[in-house]
Amino acid sequence: MSRLSLRADLAAAAAVTMMSVPQGVAYALIAGLPPAAGLYAAAVPAIIASATRSSSHVVTGPTNAVSLLVGVALAGGALEGNPLMIAASLALLVGLLQLGAGLLRLGAVVDYISRPVVLGYITGAGLLIGFGQLGNITGTRMGRGDPLTRATTWSSSLEQADPWSVLLALGTVGVLVALRRWAPKAPGAIVVLIGGIVLSWVFDFGALGLHLAGDLAPVPAGLPPLTIPSAEQLSQLGALLPVAVAATVLSLVESSAVARSLATESGERLDMNREFVGLGLGNLGAAFFGGYPVSGSLSRSALNYGSGAQSRWAGVAAGVMMIVVLLVFGPLVDLTPVAVLAGLLLVVAWDLVDRKAIRTVFHSLWADRLAFLATLIGAWTLPLDAAIYLGVGISVALFLRKVRHVRVTELVVHRDRIRESEDLDPPGRCKRVRALHVEGNLFFGAANELAEAIEDAARDPELKVLVLRLKRARGLDYTTASMLMEMRERMVAKGRRLLLVGMTPPTMDLFREVGLTHAFGSDELYPTRTQWFLAMNQALEHGVGLAGGCEPDCPLVEYLEQQKLPVAYSVGSVSVSTL
Repeated sequence: MSRLSLRADLAAAAAVTMMSVPQGVAYALIAGLPPAAGLYAAAVPAIIASATRSSSHVVTGPTNAVSLLVGVALAGGALEGNPLMIAASLALLVGLLQLGAGLLRLGAVVDYISRPVVLGYITGAGLLIGFGQLGNITGTRMGRGDPLTRATTWSSSLEQADPWSVLLALGTVGVLVALRRWAPKAPGAIVVLIGGIVLSWVFDFGALGLHLAGDLAPVPAGLPPLTIPSAEQLSQLGALLPVAVAATVLSLVESSAVARSLATESGERLDMNREFVGLGLGNLGAAFFGGYPVSGSLSRSALNYGSGAQSRWAGVAAGVMMIVVLLVFGPLVDLTPVAVLAGLLLVVAWDLVDRKAIRTVFHSLWADRLAFLATLIGAWTLPLDAAIYLGVGISVALFLRKVRHVRVTELVVHRDRIRESEDLDPPGRCKRVRALHVEGNLFFGAANELAEAIEDAARDPELKVLVLRLKRARGLDYTTASMLMEMRERMVAKGRRLLLVGMTPPTMDLFREVGLTHAFGSDELYPTRTQWFLAMNQALEHGVGLAGGCEPDCPLVEYLEQQKLPVAYSVGSVSVSTL
């Protein structure tokens, strides 16, 4: 590493650390954990993940969406014990799941979770984060439970609202907005954090009755503690599994999106399986060094890249600098007014609601709108882990709906050529010999759709031979092969024939494996040939012969006479030549 590169990495790391301190404290507040937990989650996990993942710019640590998931799980009351140890156990489970996903090379799995689902969850999380700070803004209780119950509790206690707390929160929002407008390069979060600490020390906010971060739990000066789950905690991992799986999915999706976004700008090539492994190791670091589940942070990663980071060592240096902050400045964080953190989180919540992306989704397909709205509503009406499962389920359902779609069109003679037609009764159709062109994934989910298309064609009483062109069909499996064999038997029983055309060598290998080549006669299978439409023309020629000829002036017969086919099918053991 050159001296210039090292200097750039250290400068980027310093900028990331300045952002990580206020974010770590604020996100710990979202997670319902002591402020120190957010700082610990930005220390060792950042070092381990940056050193092992493939991206040179992603910074690992606490994030708003994952913190909210952890906070809702802890607030639910179903998990008993020390919240810090529960959070560490959750990080352990998340790390193991992510590490396993990376080692099993499941990096492509996140591609099947649609962006509208992620947008719906992030939007819902943003609204919940802003809503959850109402009590901290007014200095009153919000209670626990669903949003309606918490809103009722909060509104009933507004008479005891602390005007100084409200003033501090709104003042924080005002300062952040002003800095964004008139000094966009200024580190707004660190400015309001330092300003809040200074005001708290000068005016002794604690004596005035304002809630401080130290009231939640003091931040000790020292290294992140070693947190080794006890045997009792390990025995309760099963109860954490539903939340852990949801956190695993959310963390992987969030981190992968950040990594790909930065790689698009930097031109860096990513290994998503290595990304999974690095993130998993980072979460294991969080589990054993006082943190809670972590992910790739969009804001800190973007700052890292924008500040000129040259290598992964910038992320490692940011984690080391966070440890220095803990050693030297940890107790100062205790003076931070909770109302200042609440104001900061209000701005974070506002940023999470991507209004431009939401407008784009509502101008997109109905499936995208459904996925977004269902996940958004689920985030407010269901436990957050269930909302993630709902979103993943919707993504999978939409994916299966799209891949199961089989496009079937009729092939007819048009201007002396074979052309596709989607008309119900297209001109150029031969009544006795019909041909269908099949495109799509012929896996088990599409078998019935293809069967219905074949049955629709077979309802024509004049039909004698049906030709299926499978050249652009993919993924045929045993279910679809069995369906084709059943359809052939039905047609043969009614004195009709089914011919298959255009199979590629891999498809023919599969035909042999599932027994389809034995069920169909050699004169019923026409693998793809090098010459354009040769196999199709041979099948049609054979079909006309099987049908005993066609109706007078049949365009198909005229077409075949012009082709002068050189060969080639066999009936039983007798070879037949066609000129």
